[in-house]
Amino acid sequence: MAPITVFQARKIITMDPNCPEATHVAVRDGRILAVGGAGCADQWGDVVHDHSLADAVLMPGMVEGHAHMMAGAMWKFAYAGFHDRMDPQGKWWRGKPDIATVVCDLTDHAQSLPEDQPLIGWGLDPIFFTGERLSRAHLDQISTTRPIAIMFSNFHLMCVNSAALAQAGYDHATNVEGVVKGPDGAPTGELQEMAAMFPVMRRLGMDFRGLSQTEAAIESYGAVCMRAGVTTVTDLYSQMEDADLAILRQVTARASYPTRLVPVLGVAGADPETAAARAQALARQGTDKLRLGAVKLMTDGSIQGWTARVKWPGYVGGQPNGIWNMAPDEIRRMVATMQAAGVQMHIHVNGDEASEVAIDAIEQAARHSPWPGARHVLQHCQMMGPDQFARCAELGICTNIFANHIWYFGDQHAALTIGEDRAKRMDALRAALDAGVHAAIHSDAPVTPLGPLFTAWCAVNRQTMSGRVLGAAQCVSVAEALHAITLGAAYTLKMDGEVGSIEAGKFADFAILGEDPLAVPAQALKDVPVLGTVLAGQVHLA
Repeated sequence: MAPITVFQARKIITMDPNCPEATHVAVRDGRILAVGGAGCADQWGDVVHDHSLADAVLMPGMVEGHAHMMAGAMWKFAYAGFHDRMDPQGKWWRGKPDIATVVCDLTDHAQSLPEDQPLIGWGLDPIFFTGERLSRAHLDQISTTRPIAIMFSNFHLMCVNSAALAQAGYDHATNVEGVVKGPDGAPTGELQEMAAMFPVMRRLGMDFRGLSQTEAAIESYGAVCMRAGVTTVTDLYSQMEDADLAILRQVTARASYPTRLVPVLGVAGADPETAAARAQALARQGTDKLRLGAVKLMTDGSIQGWTARVKWPGYVGGQPNGIWNMAPDEIRRMVATMQAAGVQMHIHVNGDEASEVAIDAIEQAARHSPWPGARHVLQHCQMMGPDQFARCAELGICTNIFANHIWYFGDQHAALTIGEDRAKRMDALRAALDAGVHAAIHSDAPVTPLGPLFTAWCAVNRQTMSGRVLGAAQCVSVAEALHAITLGAAYTLKMDGEVGSIEAGKFADFAILGEDPLAVPAQALKDVPVLGTVLAGQVHLA
């Protein structure tokens, strides 16, 4: 019989109401055998006591239900974001507070590139720039011959220079939704959403699938997760080919790989029946550390990019009401097919009009193909109100809420996008829980950095970058926020029977912390040190 290891900790937060706190957890065969005091597993046979974590606090390994594996690999491109960010190697990169700094830093970066290589950047946050919008004229200052493409932080928009526009064939005569034009009728360089961006991405070799499916990228993603205390993580728009699946199985099978990976198949633009069959085939090839079979639908775009679909009264600046990445009829066809096939869906919805279309589609599909326990998940849910959360509860729809947006963009949403009233109820975890919705919260890394304790801090405090509390009525308790990044997120992935709490029978997956998140002041939650993780009983130290 396999040996029993009993880990001692200063405190163990279990998320199990039958035993909320403990000091010891016993592990056998990678699973939790018993929880309690030093003798919790004595009835099971001889044990080995491990005191290496005796000074630490353990909690369930955190579950990131909306992130992307390119979070590590994006750093091969130039960082152009507003906020200071740390790369996977622990190096801090300076934020870009204005367009002049963006142009200056990218000019320096261009000097390091071969002459025939395009300049690709990412993380741009133009909503923070006052007075002007980044354009091809700015990027032409860097080069008029080298193609340049800078992806915005939301990954729904980009800005390119004249050389990149020419490669894609975009000019005065172009009639493609999302190709923004100036008063002179010429493209400004800003491209909104995939239909407009993809021709440039293809020609410049911006292959996000390739970024995410290399062995190095998968290993980097695991390392990022471990340092954040995450033991189960999604790749929430994966374009898996058979070769990609082989690499994923190979890397995640290693005992040294520190996280369980849940790639979700992207199906925007795909034939519904073909996509459903692919998802069903993938589901049969999963393992304990690689879960497959769900799909991701895209509806609208980004609120801070003004491409999300919002209800009346629209945007405060009078901008057009967003762009559909999948038209409503296409959404309804895809939802009906997946529901009938028994395939769980994760559906991107930022604006409340997009949420309404998705909820309507699921309700209609459920009437034709009833499926109790489908646990379809609306992702982001940024403008959903109590009425929509109530409908989700009635239909058994889960929500995964983008809590980080309150700190990163809350001030801008109140002033520039949707106005004070609606900004106060953005990312409303309190309203979701009060309605009885199974809810999680997320980072959408690399849109914002992966770090569930920071995400929990956002949901608890709802503090913006200016220091104000945006929508105090939507604040939740620390305990509720910790539930959302553990059992709540596990529920949305249909893994709550295996991860998300420390109780007998589940995988021995823990986050190792330097402080007790339930004991520190709520304002200090984001500063609780993460020392590493335990996955299936194996310790991984940061």
